[in-house]
Amino acid sequence: MKRKDFMNDIRAKSADQLKDELVAAKKELFNLRFQNATNQLDNTVQIREVRKKIARIQTVMTQKSAAAEA
Repeated sequence: MKRKDFMNDIRAKSADQLKDELVAAKKELFNLRFQNATNQLDNTVQIREVRKKIARIQTVMTQKSAAAEA
């Protein structure tokens, strides 16, 4: 249910909001990788979850740009 809610939320956002969300997710991924490299990260699954979050955002951005061109 959580992923479905996230996807509905992402689809409702504008292109600028999606770009901001993508930048924030990439910063979060950087911070998690940095914590992992310095052995401060306890739950390494977070890295995978953020990577999937980034992919979902990029997918919606691609879908919106394709719909705008058609």
